[in-house]
Amino acid sequence: MNTLAGIKAHWLTAALFSIALGLTTSRAEAENAQVIYEWNRIAQENIGGPPFVQTRAYAMVHIAMADAVVEIEGRFHPFHVQLNSPHADGASAKAAAAQAAHDVLVALVPANEAALNDALAESLQDVPPGPRWPGRHIGRKVAAAVLEWRLNDGYAAANPQPPTFLPSVLPGIWRQTASGPAQFSEISIVTPFGLISTTQFLPVVQPQLESAEYAIDFNDVKDVGSAASVTRSDRETALAQAFANAPGDYANVTNFFRVWQNVARDVAQDESLDLVRTARLFALMTASMNDGIVTSQTSKFIFRLWRPETAIAAADTDDNDATDAEVGWVPLLGTPPYPSHSSNASCVGTTAAQTLVNVFGTDSKSFTATWYTGDSPPVVVYAEPYDSFWAMAHDTGSSRVWGGIHFRFEITASEQACTQVANYVFDNYMQRRQPL
Repeated sequence: MNTLAGIKAHWLTAALFSIALGLTTSRAEAENAQVIYEWNRIAQENIGGPPFVQTRAYAMVHIAMADAVVEIEGRFHPFHVQLNSPHADGASAKAAAAQAAHDVLVALVPANEAALNDALAESLQDVPPGPRWPGRHIGRKVAAAVLEWRLNDGYAAANPQPPTFLPSVLPGIWRQTASGPAQFSEISIVTPFGLISTTQFLPVVQPQLESAEYAIDFNDVKDVGSAASVTRSDRETALAQAFANAPGDYANVTNFFRVWQNVARDVAQDESLDLVRTARLFALMTASMNDGIVTSQTSKFIFRLWRPETAIAAADTDDNDATDAEVGWVPLLGTPPYPSHSSNASCVGTTAAQTLVNVFGTDSKSFTATWYTGDSPPVVVYAEPYDSFWAMAHDTGSSRVWGGIHFRFEITASEQACTQVANYVFDNYMQRRQPL
């Protein structure tokens, strides 16, 4: 099944699924979902580090919340943890979700325990004592199970020091740039959250250096991705910098993992999703985002493609008459410290968008992606309106071409592969329970 056909099939499946569930929710049920948004915000304030560490942490937090909620509320199968707790009847799902998120975050960021304790107390203050205790008990048990599940998942060894991946001087093969030695070269050993392995949906191989396709995309990124480009639009420049948190106006603002989660929050609120479906949405999306980025990072060290800045400087060695070398060419964005093919950002955007399409049953949603500063209250740095999830996903990937750090064929390959990632997770996790 080609990518477009696969997307359409999942739209139809998800649409029928949403109809079966019912799209309307009472105000009280929608308000209960606030605990998921609240702890997503708290997670955003506490989670940092390399991209792969962030996606893992978000998935752990949201899977713990979702499994704690469905333990009490039912309706869906859990993502990973099923307790069959005798305390589920009458327990507070809100308390369970808050406790589960708290415990995972404390384990991941122990230095912030005091602030996380305060946040938990605030979340629980309006939960009556009767349902609060069994809810917290379930939340603790689920969080402990999630932490144990991920204890030896390979992340600790995924970025060995010194690096085990060495650069090359052969045409087309990655060479170290100013960003330094290759990082996370062993990501293939990581256990995904939903996939069978990090190679289950590998992107297609890049075109040959001698090919016309390579030359077209080479010349495109050389033109539009240069720091000195005169053809890149102001919008493209802004989006390239925003999606990359580039130095200057876009440094230290909401990164694109968080932007996608904020989009999910905004659309879920517009749709008045209840607690269970909100928890499920975030668990599926964050798990897919993680499995997407480990898929693309794994492919980088399989295909080992050089980055555009290396390719453009060394084009006289690529045996392609349609490419010309330009020594001193500089991309708009800083080149990341690992090979090129395929695009991590595109896989994250694709998995987020396709999960949202699958959950809501349509790609046609109006929303605004917004980048904020970390101030209190936050200040809007950039905002971009969209009328579909996939429009934002395409921009997420294209931003890397506009920034001069990826070829266009890598964006296409990532979109194809990571659509399959999102569909696989959606099709195999947190499915609706069959009525008795």
